[in-house]
Order: sequence, then structure tokens, then C-alpha cells
Amino acid sequence: MQQDNLRNIAIVAHVDHGKTTLVDAMLWQSGIFRDNQDVAERVMDSMDLEREKGITIMAKNTAIRYQQEDGGDAKINIVDTPGHADFGGEVERTLRMVDGIMLLVDAAEGPLPQTRFVLSKALALGLPSIVVINKIDRGDARPAEVLNEIYDLYIDLGATEHQIEFPVLYTIAPTGQCATDPDGELSDLRPLFETILDTIPAPQGDPDASLQVLVNNVQPDPYRGPLAIGRIVNGTLENRQRVTICHRDDSTEIAEVTALFEYEGLNRVETDAVGPGDIVAIAGMQGIGLGESLAAAEDPQPLEPLHVDEPTMSMEFRINDGPLSGREGQYVTSRNLRDRLMKEAENNLAIRVEETASADRYRVFGRGELQMAILIEQMRREGYEFCVGMPQVITKDVDGATHEPYETTIIDIPEEFMGVVMEKLGRRKGTMRNMINNGSGRIRLEFLVPSRGLIGYRTEFLTDTKGTGILTHLFDGFRPWAGGIAHRSTGTLVADRPGQATSYAILNLQERGQLFVGPQDVVYEGMIVGENSRDADLDVNITKEKKLTNMRAASADVYERLTPPRRMSLEEAIEFIREDELIEITPESYRLRKRYLNPHERKKHAQPA
Repeated sequence: MQQDNLRNIAIVAHVDHGKTTLVDAMLWQSGIFRDNQDVAERVMDSMDLEREKGITIMAKNTAIRYQQEDGGDAKINIVDTPGHADFGGEVERTLRMVDGIMLLVDAAEGPLPQTRFVLSKALALGLPSIVVINKIDRGDARPAEVLNEIYDLYIDLGATEHQIEFPVLYTIAPTGQCATDPDGELSDLRPLFETILDTIPAPQGDPDASLQVLVNNVQPDPYRGPLAIGRIVNGTLENRQRVTICHRDDSTEIAEVTALFEYEGLNRVETDAVGPGDIVAIAGMQGIGLGESLAAAEDPQPLEPLHVDEPTMSMEFRINDGPLSGREGQYVTSRNLRDRLMKEAENNLAIRVEETASADRYRVFGRGELQMAILIEQMRREGYEFCVGMPQVITKDVDGATHEPYETTIIDIPEEFMGVVMEKLGRRKGTMRNMINNGSGRIRLEFLVPSRGLIGYRTEFLTDTKGTGILTHLFDGFRPWAGGIAHRSTGTLVADRPGQATSYAILNLQERGQLFVGPQDVVYEGMIVGENSRDADLDVNITKEKKLTNMRAASADVYERLTPPRRMSLEEAIEFIREDELIEITPESYRLRKRYLNPHERKKHAQPA
């Protein structure tokens, strides 16, 4: 049975190609907001971190009502998905909720690695697609060439004849304008709404069959407990109905629906009953996990649980055992840390947590550095204090040989920086696969690089290209171990005693390298206070004070200049540290430190066994 007035669609694209901005325009033009209503830009990016970084991290649901030209009223459920491959677990889950996708591609940049990633997942599920070429008002827009690249991508991913016959629209998302031809007249988004209704199939399901609901997301609610968000595959779900929670391990438990919500715009609206095909939020499902299902209380028929791709990277999370521990954080014990990490693993299928032999250390597995940095930042803002180690890639043993993850890396740079980028990636065991020069002064290079080779490279890349380069990468597969890879070529400056950094000491240490602390900053023994210009670590006294015997002797030091300290972001710190170093994370600061604070301990553990 078909629900003719309902459509479920996911918007997928590479990061920063304009998904969330287009959803804004769709919401405005469907009449969700009043004309005088004050609505923030990128209204779907509801997390603070999403607004700060300008990227979507969590998939979000919304729904719009569209008045068709024939007078009918249609409901379109829209899922805004992340564009970064590190959050691919979100994309893999949400694609199971929809019947088609809208693939958004930048009219100048064309399809990039994450475009390939999300499209491959959609095609594997057999979903039809609508292609939207966005930002056609850019000065360097090349919509005809980009469309050819999209066709090439579909063919390369093995799309069926039906999937490759997609409609194409051209948009300017910030102004909410759309055209059916690159040189055609721009109108509002009505052609886009009509294309969605014509191309995306209506959901199918039997309202009288046994209940089946696939849970794709679980959101906390301070008043109603966890809200299970998912799609009704078969049957009709009613408020106050008794249902069976079907867990991943084949166990079941009975629960009662305490509240049932549909999506209307950005709001959840309570309802009495919902039929198949719709996306709902269900309260009262205590203990339900991601990717699990709900079924009828009598004779339950569970759905196949969701599975996502395996993680490729791990990081060590441990309690903060430094001299300053407990001063700034609210949650500092190993029990606090364990509970928070286990909760994250429950709510994010792409994260896995393992306990180690030590009670105060945990190994967290994920998709990439950005995903780890977002988790760390969320925990820091919640009041947690802890330490993290250097990211490590996950290896596999294949036929007796060690295999490691490799990434397809696309680099877009001005031509003059091609030499230095190729040289640096060559050192990191990268192999060039392709080179495209469009004659615009910029060149696109495609490399196959071990994931280890990309750890710590982004900051170096931005320095080498003077901030003009674009680097994106996507997991390609496991291949034989590439051998040793040299990372940071410099050593560190390590404080040899506790105290406060002084201007006098900093002035004398500036020639040794770049410092991370300024005057009056609190330091402790074993804390990393700077980057040495040479390749060895150096213990320094950054708390040294000027003797007062020669106060009137010379006034030349009045003209000395202190170089401002380098304050690293979390992502830069994760790229900077090495195996014997940690980042101390507190709600107020990041500090770099050695794993072993005492210099004698460091020497003992540095010696080969």
C-alpha cells in the first residue's frame, strides 16, 4: 500500500557544499516560518559546535507541507546529513529512513571524496536520486563540466540504468532560487518540490500488518527520557500502545509508548497514531539502542539491525594524573570517564570503546581525527577533565601479513605549490593516481596515502600552500603495511620544574624554537612549553627570574620584544603530539605534556627493551 501524499528524502553532499543552507530556503518557501519570524541561518545546525565550525555533525529531521499545483497537500520528510566522512556512521543510518536522496554538488568544486562516499552508500541501497548543482552564481562555476563528472562518478560506482537517469536542477541556496537549465530563468524552489514528488517514490507499507519500526536515532529528552526516532516500516503505531523492543543480541523486552510525535517543520507535534512510511519520535523506549527495532507486543517480527562500517583509527583516553588535575574539571574520575564513553558508544554506532588492562585508560575507536576532536570537545564542554594520546591506525592481519588503512586523498592547490605537496606526500608513502588541470591556475591531485601518513599533515599542508589548498580524504581500504613514516621532524621544549613562566626566561628561550606558553602561565615538570627547532627534546627552565643585582646597569632590555605564544586548537594539538606525549583536556584549557613527567622515567622508557 502506498502513502501517495508522503515523501522521505535525505540531502547528501560533501562538507560545505550548501546542504543546510538549501534546507533553510526549503523551510522558508514552504511557509513553516512567519514572514517576520526571527530565524537563525543554518537553522538545522542546532549544536553549538556545528555553528562554530560551519559543518553538520549530527543528522537532523524536519518535515514540510507543500501545496501541489493540483491543489493536493503533500508532506516531505527531509533528513539533513553530515558531509564529512568522519561522521559517515550518521549517513549510513539515516539512509535507511528514506526512499531517495538529493545529491548536492558545488558548481565549481564538483564531486569530491565525501560526495563519492555518501553516494556509494545510497546506490548500494538502491535509492533513486535527484542531482542539484548548487552555487551556480560563483564566478568560477562550471556546471556543464561538473555534470559530466557526476555522470562519471555514477558509472564508476556501478549505478543501474534507472539510477543514472536522474533529474538535474541548478540552485543558488542562500537566495532560494532554482532553475531547470544552467542558463535558464531562475525561479523559486517550486521546480525542486515538484521534482521530489515526481522522482522519489512514495513509501510503501501495510497499515494493518504486524508493527515494525526501525530506530535510526536516539535523542535525550530531559522530561520524557530517551526519544527513539525511526521510520514505521509496517503497521500502525498508536500512543499508549504496548510494543516489543527487539535488541541487537536477539533479546526482547516489553515497553509502552508514553508519547508519539510527528515532525512538522522544526517541531515535534504529538499525535495519536501514525501509519507506515512516516518518520516519528517515540517516548518511553528506555534502554533501546541505535539500529534496533520495535515490533508488536504479541508475535513480534523484528527487523534486521543496522550495521555501519568498521572504525579505522583509535585514541587512548585516560584520567588526568598531572599536577593540575581536578582544578578546572567537574568530572575527573575513571568512573566518570568510563560512563561517558560507554554512553557515547551506545548513541553512535561509528564509535567503539574498549577497556584496557589499566582501570584508568580506555581505547576509543572511530573514523578519523575530526570525529575524535568533536567527541573530546563535547566532553570538555560538559565539564570532563582527562588526557588523550596520539591517534593510532587500526591494523589487520591478512594471510600472515600486516595490513593498514589507506585513504584516497584529493588535493586542490594553485599550480606553484604542486612540487612541495608531491614531495611531502612522497615522504609519507603517498602514491599519485591522477592529476587534473582545468587551466584555471589550480590543479587537482589524487593520491593513495596510508592513514598514518595523513596524521599531522593538514597543518603542514596549509603552511606549504599559504592557506590556499583544499585537502579531503576518504577511506579506501586495507593494504599491506607501508613501512616507517617520519612525522614531526622537530623536538619539544619541556619544562623541568613547576612554577609560572616568566618574561625573562621566555625571552632567552625564543631562539630555541616556538613557545606555547606566555608570561604568568602555570607550568609543571614534564609539560611541553614549546617546539624545539632541532629534532631532540630539550628540558628548559621557563620559570627563571632575572637577578636584581644589575637593575640599573643597562636599559637595552627595555627594547626586547616577546614573540606571542602559539596557542593551538584541539585539532592542531592532536596532529602535533607523538607516541610519548599526551594532551591534557580541561573545560578551560588544553595543555601538552609528556606521558612520563619525570625526566628519569622518560629516559628509562625511551631505552629499547
